[in-house]
Amino acid sequence: MPLQFIGIDPNTGDHESPTIWVDQENQELVLQGWKPDADLEAECAGFELPGHAKGIPEHEAVIRIPARMVPVIREACDAVERANGVH
Repeated sequence: MPLQFIGIDPNTGDHESPTIWVDQENQELVLQGWKPDADLEAECAGFELPGHAKGIPEHEAVIRIPARMVPVIREACDAVERANGVH
């Protein structure tokens, strides 16, 4: 599964590097972000929506991505859509 690097947080320092890749084969965005604090994770886990039970499944994670990365996220979405023939 070769990943296509899309971008990294423009404010990246030595120890912080939220990053976005695209997995073209699986048509997925792959995100690296900051771990949430316990309060945020609990808040996310507390939501109960139609088709979505409370809690965070063991195989999933909550991450934080800075809003300044919206252009990079858009670029990743565009890359997936181009590969899938969506315009």
